[in-house]
Amino acid sequence: MTNTDDLLVVTCKTMIRTILSCLDNATKGTIYKIGLMPELTAVRVLSGIRKPGSEELEWGLPADSEYNPPGKKWEMYRDQPGRPLEAMGWCVEKQTSWTADDPMEDPRSVRKQISGVPEDEFHMEPVLVRKKSLYGYYQKLQFPVDWQGNPIWRDSEYVVSAVVKIHFLPGSLKAGDRSTVAVHNLARSLGSELLSLWFREKLYNASKEFARQRLQSCEILAHELRNTLVKLGFVFSAINAQIGMLRERWEKLLQEHLPELEWKGPLLDRLCGLLNESIEESHLSSELFDLGQKLLGEQKELATLYLSPFQEREWMKHKIYPKWKKLLAETNRRDGTEIRSLLERLDNALSTGMSYEPSATIDGLPVELLSRWSKLAYVQITSGNLSQLDEVIQLLEEPVLPVFHKEQMIRGLKSLRAIVHTIQEVEDKANSILQSLRFGNRTEDEYSIGPDVLGLEYDEEFGVGAVDRA
Repeated sequence: MTNTDDLLVVTCKTMIRTILSCLDNATKGTIYKIGLMPELTAVRVLSGIRKPGSEELEWGLPADSEYNPPGKKWEMYRDQPGRPLEAMGWCVEKQTSWTADDPMEDPRSVRKQISGVPEDEFHMEPVLVRKKSLYGYYQKLQFPVDWQGNPIWRDSEYVVSAVVKIHFLPGSLKAGDRSTVAVHNLARSLGSELLSLWFREKLYNASKEFARQRLQSCEILAHELRNTLVKLGFVFSAINAQIGMLRERWEKLLQEHLPELEWKGPLLDRLCGLLNESIEESHLSSELFDLGQKLLGEQKELATLYLSPFQEREWMKHKIYPKWKKLLAETNRRDGTEIRSLLERLDNALSTGMSYEPSATIDGLPVELLSRWSKLAYVQITSGNLSQLDEVIQLLEEPVLPVFHKEQMIRGLKSLRAIVHTIQEVEDKANSILQSLRFGNRTEDEYSIGPDVLGLEYDEEFGVGAVDRA
């Protein structure tokens, strides 16, 4: 949209050009914009002066003036004892014109009052618009006041929206003559133009404010939705915790029937034993002693957990390896080679249960069932593989599957599955609403908006819920 100030300048240029074209004795035109009540700031918008011996006009704000932007407030140009009277104050307060056809006798010539030098002949015409058109229901308006504190314009149907000032050749102007009537009539059309510009500006500002509020509402709703979905991310944690119980039973079954497979438990026990020997050495510094104690606790905790191989490797990467590296570097242990070998074997042992492919029955269980169990025991349910949750439930429904508390697990997983699907539906609907708020259009079920719109994603490895990227 074109800037309203630019349109105002164009309108004022048209008005000044029209007046100077119609009046041969007119030499210069200036238009002042009068702001809203109660400040009534008068700002010179534009001046146009006829070039000598030419019909061309020069435009701009060439002279120094208190009315050049940012303008002059009502309290500074109204009639007031102790300062020069101004024609601007008369036009605004009285809502009527001022004609200076005798500069030597002009009581409102500021230059003459201050320096005794008369101005040229000029006519100033207020541009009036209806108060109701500009302010609507105006009983509660704050009216400007004169120097004695009396409100002006209270009983008038009009307000002053602008003032037109036209300068004339010496001896060519008389109050009430054809020139002043022409300026008066043209000022009426300027009032209509200014009112249209004012409505345009109000509409533009209102639309910008509406867009700002709409975007702000959208951001607030999106933030609340993100927080809600993040909190609901516990559903995936609960689902994967149930699958962890399925994984624990699978690994214990393999350990009972296939003792030749290498598991993390014995390896961690050996590492804890070697670590205890290191901790008991008296020459360890307090820092290394505390580090050893912390490592001992983390190794014992890992031995009791049945996490996915990825999670266990992350545990090793961040909690086990760095501490052993520091201990080995600073203690010069003779058993360092054994410890490094144990750590390497431990890394391989973390995936023993997942990499085992059944080729024969175990404890009377069919090979097909064991194969499904070996795979589903290590899945991590996320928003991208919800179909595998159905497979897990179907596996648990197998009558021969030797898992404790199967019925409770099935009921729990089915309830969590319903919540997961509800989350997706809520997210889709909320995204549709947010899309409508953000862009101001109606959205129906055909909108297919993924979590990226809200800056959401689910942890594909851990499956522990929503992660806020915003």
